[in-house]
Amino acid sequence: MKIIFMGTPDFAVPCLEALIKSNNDILAVLTQPDKKVGRKQIITPPPVKVIAQQSGIPVYQPDSLKNSNAAEIIAELNPDVIIVVAYGKILPKSILDIARLGCINVHASLLPKYRGAAPIQWAVLNGDSKTGVCIMQMDEGLDTGDILLCEETEIGINETSEQLFDRLSVIGANALLETLKQLEAGDITPVKQSGESCYASMIDKSLCPIDWSKSAFEIHNKIRGLQSWPCATAVINGNVTKIHKSELSDEQGSGCGVVVKNKNELIVSCGDNKCIKILEIQPQGKKKMDIKSYLAGNKIEAGTVLM
Repeated sequence: MKIIFMGTPDFAVPCLEALIKSNNDILAVLTQPDKKVGRKQIITPPPVKVIAQQSGIPVYQPDSLKNSNAAEIIAELNPDVIIVVAYGKILPKSILDIARLGCINVHASLLPKYRGAAPIQWAVLNGDSKTGVCIMQMDEGLDTGDILLCEETEIGINETSEQLFDRLSVIGANALLETLKQLEAGDITPVKQSGESCYASMIDKSLCPIDWSKSAFEIHNKIRGLQSWPCATAVINGNVTKIHKSELSDEQGSGCGVVVKNKNELIVSCGDNKCIKILEIQPQGKKKMDIKSYLAGNKIEAGTVLM
């Protein structure tokens, strides 16, 4: 099939790579404009652009899909299908209607749950035991189109959103190829979405501070859900500190944020008097380190209350 691919971040890369290796014809890639990244504000191309250029695929980076000639460019290329993976912009009807088979989206949740920008993080933050990838026929709504194919997977109790992100990107690529195969053969029957939905809003730094009155499970979910950005934080000895990794502990707690053990490990009591074990930490202005290394240079008395 003749395909136009629209995507931007790392999550979209396995899908594009799988399409490149397939027998399909990638006519062009649309991605977000290059952006300034890091403290030095270096102008950096999106990961999808890098892969496309390495493969000799034409790349377009319109600032807007509504106020540009993007629709005209796509129409001239005459694709059979447009594939959208974490592109980052809402597609207008003028683009949705161009391709013979429409626009297909790879979405990292079991729709209709977690429509929106950050379904992977919110699945972990909420302590879900399973998630998946849905291949969806796009319409004018926000992730409301008919489902073409779904792949489900369990979420590990200690799995971070970053780890899940990597797994789902590969699951999504495989599901996409299977969907295209079935579409071409005429073997797919679109299914209307049903069930409760919620909006998976963008993740930002307002979510970072740990509320130690929450249960151990909720705090553990925050730590793994916000890893590796923007990271859960706690105030330790007066300093805001990033908590990168934790696990649930069998130790008995004694209050909110109280340090229960501090010898080569850091075990902290939570609001339900259950505990978490902090495994990796990053003091302000320093690199990430394991907790044993941190405690070797930073004294935390038993009974200290983390804020």
